[in-house]
Amino acid sequence: MIRFFSSKDGRICPCEELTAGCWVSVTAPTQEEISSLIDDYGLDSGFVRSSLDEEESSRIECEDDQTLIIIDTPVPDVDEDKTKMFFTQPIGIILTKEYVFTITLNETQIITEAEKNVIRNLRPAFKTRFVLQLLLRIAALFLMYLKQIDKISSAAEQELHDAMKNELLMQLLALEKSLVYFSTSLKANEVTIEKIFRGRIIKLYDEDQDLLEDVLIEMKQAIEMASIYTGILSSMMDGFSSVISNNLNIVMWRLTIVTIVMEIPNIMFAFYGINTVDLPMPYTWFAITLTALLTGITALVLIKWKKK
Repeated sequence: MIRFFSSKDGRICPCEELTAGCWVSVTAPTQEEISSLIDDYGLDSGFVRSSLDEEESSRIECEDDQTLIIIDTPVPDVDEDKTKMFFTQPIGIILTKEYVFTITLNETQIITEAEKNVIRNLRPAFKTRFVLQLLLRIAALFLMYLKQIDKISSAAEQELHDAMKNELLMQLLALEKSLVYFSTSLKANEVTIEKIFRGRIIKLYDEDQDLLEDVLIEMKQAIEMASIYTGILSSMMDGFSSVISNNLNIVMWRLTIVTIVMEIPNIMFAFYGINTVDLPMPYTWFAITLTALLTGITALVLIKWKKK
């Protein structure tokens, strides 16, 4: 889908046709729309295909009079088991002399927010500032989802203290995987933003310098938070692995006690059940009493020994 937007009084407004200084939002384009972007709008075919590659890493590249910026944005997801996890998806931003194109393979929150004026004062005519505002919002989304990951892991930790459940362990594993995605994408985004910061590829204006610094600070903060949460979650998983192993040892010890205690009656009744004439007190009541006494003493000894 190809949509056109312009700005009026600091607000994004949809328009029917392509005009100078407008923003072209491309989401999940068909093959015909991809051909139109290349043939009718003159976009570099490599830039368009790179923007639609979900495995493309964050980078910035300039070719002739077009500049491609690929930036990773966070995306929440819930699988079939209702396990919440997060991954990243690249967004391609192509700058030409007159227009700004954003190209994504699927719907993303950042583009939806931009189209619905959640991001204030977006002006596609000021291409550099428009890009920086999108980057700042992407960094804010990373921070927001990192806080969600922390809350989900803390809630799962509290529930795991009460009862070990496979669903909670799978949730923690999914969060750990999400943090790996975030850390990788954030570091790549940081490199791209630092290249923009040098001002060699995109022309920077004095009024945009503070905004770019804010973007870089937010991105570095997200990287630090992802690193901290990764360490915490990794330590938590190691701790719960030790708890599970310890619980297994306790269960095995209890089963061992039960096995030993249940074996004593078998031994005693086996002796008194064979055809032997020299056994002391060959009476049923004595065998039962002796068996009960030995069983009780053995159980008490094993239980007290375990407590020590």
